[in-house]
Amino acid sequence: MITAPRSPARVSNVANTLARNKLGVPSVVFFVMAAAAPLTVIAGGATAGWAITGQISMPIAYVFVAAVLAIFAVGFVAMSRHVLGAGAFYAYIAQGLGRPAGTGAAFIAVMAYNAMQIGLYGGFAVVLAQFLKAHTGLSVHWLPCALVGWLLVSIFGQLRVDLNGRVLAVLLVAECAVAALFSAVMIGHPADGNLSFATLNPSLLWATGIGATLVTAITGYVGIESTVVFSEETKDPRRTVARATFIAVGIIGLLYGGAAWAMSVATGPERIVERATSDGTQLIFNLTSPYVGNTIITLGELLFITSLFAALLAFHNTVARYAYALGRERVLPAAFGRTSRRNSAPWVGSLAQSILALAVLVCYAVAGADPYVHLFFWVTVIGGLGVLILMVLTSAAVVAYFTRDARGESPYRVFAAPALATLVLGWVLYTTIKEFDILLGVAPTDPLRWWIPAAYLIAAVLGVVWALALRTSSPDAYASIGRGSNLAQPAATSQPAPAHAASRA
Repeated sequence: MITAPRSPARVSNVANTLARNKLGVPSVVFFVMAAAAPLTVIAGGATAGWAITGQISMPIAYVFVAAVLAIFAVGFVAMSRHVLGAGAFYAYIAQGLGRPAGTGAAFIAVMAYNAMQIGLYGGFAVVLAQFLKAHTGLSVHWLPCALVGWLLVSIFGQLRVDLNGRVLAVLLVAECAVAALFSAVMIGHPADGNLSFATLNPSLLWATGIGATLVTAITGYVGIESTVVFSEETKDPRRTVARATFIAVGIIGLLYGGAAWAMSVATGPERIVERATSDGTQLIFNLTSPYVGNTIITLGELLFITSLFAALLAFHNTVARYAYALGRERVLPAAFGRTSRRNSAPWVGSLAQSILALAVLVCYAVAGADPYVHLFFWVTVIGGLGVLILMVLTSAAVVAYFTRDARGESPYRVFAAPALATLVLGWVLYTTIKEFDILLGVAPTDPLRWWIPAAYLIAAVLGVVWALALRTSSPDAYASIGRGSNLAQPAATSQPAPAHAASRA
């Protein structure tokens, strides 16, 4: 067949579309779990949570959050069958609660996911510097270590999404295997010979300071929602998103809760906070080193570094795709909606995120801030707070969206489960903000405890104002808000999905 030369319009279309049919269920699960970074959370997040909050409840918090997110995912994946796009939370909130609310959520999402990604550079740099010091004797400042990760992420961020998935898959399988091995070793060698379940006691969920613990736990799960971010690039969005989401929540919850409990078993519940404070990110390695060879410990330390890198890359991809979705719908400048003609990667969003990350890293270094506490823990938890806000809004949006038309979905999926998720996540959000001083380790009167939540409120208000401005100055752009990959369809078109398709999980 002889084909006509591509017109400029067709070339433009190719250069503004994400790669199609590249990802199956395993690839999406790898992206999601890489963003969650099991070894990073177990060795870094959990220990930092114990040390900073002073609470022993991290294991039960991880289990509780997994259960809540499983309920949240019911409505979330039901929505994914009807609203397809890389904007995830933003698109769902716009469809359910209106375009101004959706744009406010978009501003929150950009702030939150950038915070998650950039904050991880602090952990990556500190752990890499510690590894070099221990194994080579070199004392390296954290900034050059961070820049190594930054350079690699910037390069991979410009490559094909399926290539990124293969890299993440290899790293993820190895780190999950090591985390499971270390957990088994610690459970097999309990402190004082007693296998204690004290840190899994549900009564700890009502203790003072649980808000700080829960948002720390939620931060570890940030990334499970990115199944939807990659929906436009999957082979079968209706099935892939649902399966990948539930598989990821189940595996991650088991790893987090089990490993955190195993560490408390190895130290004894009454000593876990003290050991986490003194040992830091080396706690899991110190607890297992007497029982496994040095080679395994060194491998675990290397995988801890690659786990951090995998999370950096996964969140970089998520930020780039959010920027792409917002640029395509002209919430951000249209340039962000451009993709590479060569591999369909959202190169403008990727480049912008890399530039922002570099600027923040340099500022932290110049200010002499602690890269572990002030960059890794504080900034990633701030990102976790933003994602928690988005989850509450999304659950409410699911109910509102399907109230107008159930589209063949069952009442449990679109009303009962998302309504329950809204209430429970709303309680977690309220408790978190009330106890934010505990999370940051500052005095109750320190204004910083209010500035950070207020920053999200300001971002949301700016987003709403911007949407209202677009409604007046650019009605076409306003009409495209939250449309996702349905942007090519007329705005008035809204056909219910066939009942047999909507019922697929």
